[in-house]
Amino acid sequence: MSTEHLVIFTPSGKRGHFSAGTPILTAARQLGVDLDSVCGGRGICSKCQITPSYGEFSKHGVTVADDALSEWNKVEQRYKDKRGLIDGRRLGCQATVQGDIVIDVPPESQVHKQVVRKAATARTIIMDPATHLYFVQVEEPDMHSPTGDLERLQRALKTQWDIDGIRADAAILRKLQPILRKGKWQITVAVHQGHNDAHSRIIDVWSGLHEGGIYGLAIDLGSTTIAAHLCDLADGSVKASSGIMNPQIRFGEDLMSRVSYAMMNPGGDREMTKAVRVAINELTQEIAKEAEIDPWLIVENVFVCNPVMHHLLLGIDPVELGQAPFALTTSESLSLDARDLELTAMNSSGRIYILPCIAGHVGADAAAVALSEEPNKSEDLVLVVDVGTNAEILLGDKTRVLACSSPTGPAFEGAQISSGQRAAPGAIERIEIDAETKEPRFRVIGSDLWSNEDGFAEVTAVSGITGICGSGIIEAVAEMRMAGLLDPSGLIGSAEQTGTARCIPEGRTNAYLIHDASADGGPTITVTQGDIRAIQLAKSALYAGARLLMDEMGVETVDRIVLAGAFGAHISTKHAMVLGMIPDAPLDKVSSAGNAAGTGARIALCNKASRVEIERTVVEITKVETAIEPKFQEHFVAASAIPHATATFPELSKIVDLPAVSFNTAGSNKEGGRRRKRRG
Repeated sequence: MSTEHLVIFTPSGKRGHFSAGTPILTAARQLGVDLDSVCGGRGICSKCQITPSYGEFSKHGVTVADDALSEWNKVEQRYKDKRGLIDGRRLGCQATVQGDIVIDVPPESQVHKQVVRKAATARTIIMDPATHLYFVQVEEPDMHSPTGDLERLQRALKTQWDIDGIRADAAILRKLQPILRKGKWQITVAVHQGHNDAHSRIIDVWSGLHEGGIYGLAIDLGSTTIAAHLCDLADGSVKASSGIMNPQIRFGEDLMSRVSYAMMNPGGDREMTKAVRVAINELTQEIAKEAEIDPWLIVENVFVCNPVMHHLLLGIDPVELGQAPFALTTSESLSLDARDLELTAMNSSGRIYILPCIAGHVGADAAAVALSEEPNKSEDLVLVVDVGTNAEILLGDKTRVLACSSPTGPAFEGAQISSGQRAAPGAIERIEIDAETKEPRFRVIGSDLWSNEDGFAEVTAVSGITGICGSGIIEAVAEMRMAGLLDPSGLIGSAEQTGTARCIPEGRTNAYLIHDASADGGPTITVTQGDIRAIQLAKSALYAGARLLMDEMGVETVDRIVLAGAFGAHISTKHAMVLGMIPDAPLDKVSSAGNAAGTGARIALCNKASRVEIERTVVEITKVETAIEPKFQEHFVAASAIPHATATFPELSKIVDLPAVSFNTAGSNKEGGRRRKRRG
């Protein structure tokens, strides 16, 4: 009898047991994992590249031994010799299962490429970047004034632009003399004048008048995705926006899993640091190519990130962030050279600015949201919720601002969901369920048509209908509640209870069938009882964090709510309210801010005075620690109901009558959700 081993794929989270000797490509196909291959597994196309991970993964409950995959073979070596293969990569058609293994499928190996939905939000920014271009005329050297070229350049900058105290590194000195002479002593200089630097510094030089411009990157380094906006430092315009999956996800889908990986595996922190820096370099090259600029013209980067990402980006072991009192190595802003972070895809003399962190679990991303949304300047009480794998929550007005983080987990990103996937063409992103017939209709990424509209099948023929992403699962659960398919406790009713054959038995529970393409070899997409529980856990953590801040502020309601992040831009406020993700409020007082963290990063990139402002603001924000607050658990338990066990949600009840159904006892409510009335 062959031995079976657990194979876990990231970022999809799909897992299964396979016999020793099973090719990874075969395992991926059987689990419906999005792993490309066009050569039929003959080791020719290299589309099925995968990255195995070794060590202890407490999140997955597995320890991966060094021999968990078959040994490197001749086919892989031949491919590496001819075309190159990134160190650590294997070919999924050649590597076979020999033990429990965690496998990451990199973006370039996915058939349906990830859509990172953190686009730049239109924003008016007063332009005053830290790095400017200056055109100067430098005196020629002569025998009577034997000063160096750098000194005469410094003097010219002082005389013509009133810029004093200029420094230059060795890279600039090596190119200065030929550039001065080529330009006949006319030169364009990129000078960085940091708001807290003792000296200005030369970032780059060009002979004569340089009209190609200089650029900066505003990077939102999230737990799941890395989103970047390439900005022209002359006018602040966004030349391109792009994003990739954070490759650290293979070490753990949430922050504490990554901290645990670092604790359990010596050198694990260095692995994660290398992975994210490589990804940032790849993203830099990709976004420069998209904008059709030389990446060397990228002279400045601004980063916003949560504390764990902050430490791993800097190469700092995050172990202290995994235990009380959650101490940061530093909470202050940082100004660094690009080479300090091994960011080789941009100008080597370029500068890096990392916004300050607020506290141990409230990072620079929350500071960026505060810079963008300015709750400290609000006349009314505003709740700002930036939803991701780790939610950042701000509550305040011009008198006081509170902040906390809440561990929502990756369910909102489509992970840990049975038919879940990242946002990619073919993923269900919108869904509606008819209250009477219980029939669904949906839209997928890549199409503007609903599934019951003419032409839908033709439009989606290429991408297929592949799964359900985060926005889709949130809407699905809320729609199921409104349609009477789901009771307040989160139980899915049976076909008899709900009156629809779409509620199908699954073990001792039920699931709701959204789409069945099994007859054509496609996927069966359902919402299972396990999916409901994952969403309940995520939304309860989010709601409990918000309520904890409201308790601290001494209020029962807020004046308005701002939803930030990719979630805020793609989920209807009504569905969020029905699910109970956020406190009750008039729907016209709930708005989306888009990628507020990314916007804050752009503001800091384009206006150096804003750096002074946010550094001053963060010390005035009061941090509330959810991990040690007893009431957090109390709020969490009450929030597990949909929308809530005790809160009445009067504003929501004005537009939606949620059916009073209960599926705790089989057959106890055969009429199911038929009492439901729907107003909105």
